[in-house]
Amino acid sequence: MYLFVRITALFALFSISENLLQTIYFIMKRLPCSNNIPAPSSTANGLQVRMVRDLARDELPRERLTRFGAESLTDSELLSILLRTGSRKMNVIDTCRNLLDHFGGLHKLVRKSWKEIRVIDGIADVKAITLEAAFELSRRLQARGNNGETISFRSPEDVAAYFGPRLRDLQTEQFMVAFLNASKKVTGHHVISKGGRTATIVDPAEVMRQAIMNESNSIIVVHNHPSGNRKASQADISLTKKLMKAAEMLDITVDDHVIIAGYDYLSLRQEGLMG
Repeated sequence: MYLFVRITALFALFSISENLLQTIYFIMKRLPCSNNIPAPSSTANGLQVRMVRDLARDELPRERLTRFGAESLTDSELLSILLRTGSRKMNVIDTCRNLLDHFGGLHKLVRKSWKEIRVIDGIADVKAITLEAAFELSRRLQARGNNGETISFRSPEDVAAYFGPRLRDLQTEQFMVAFLNASKKVTGHHVISKGGRTATIVDPAEVMRQAIMNESNSIIVVHNHPSGNRKASQADISLTKKLMKAAEMLDITVDDHVIIAGYDYLSLRQEGLMG
């Protein structure tokens, strides 16, 4: 009964609908209540598959997390807690290892959409969607400004800290503009365009229109390089100069153009590329 309460509480924290309680109950009945009770092994294609329920209690990811903390678990063990079950061919921990191996590790996995994740054997739509939702929550926790705090951009580092979590995992280029008041406080931001893997089309007139609508004293433009190469292209430099020329006519300052490249970034202002 205590195990059932703990599982039910866990799902409540993630706002899972109450109609899943019956499913939780059946899962609870299949879990071993004691290490003294043998659990049957499963087979796939005539080969024995070691299921998670066959593991000793101190090997179970949830048990290890409660005893030693989440930081003591491997990436595959943490993922297995989210997915909960494997398949007939592979237990959930091995499924997660296979998932990480397929995509080349956790940092590359978090950049994938649920449609890409579900190609892995043992991971159907619901599990893939669960992972994408968890990755997005992680990005939102990392991003500054999501808790209502007032953000000021005083340096390129501030810009990267704000936009990095929002842009670093995208697989296509996205161009954004941040609106600043006279005190350099961020009053908002807007996505100007979304493009392909190597470029996106930006209309300077649309950037200026958004800046005027948001009563900006200055702006900072930001875009990502999905390749991870932070070097500014000639097109990046040319666009920046066009934006500066258009902004000058409106008495608006373009403070910087920051490129997010994975966990790295480049400031065109710092590099002396804004003239």
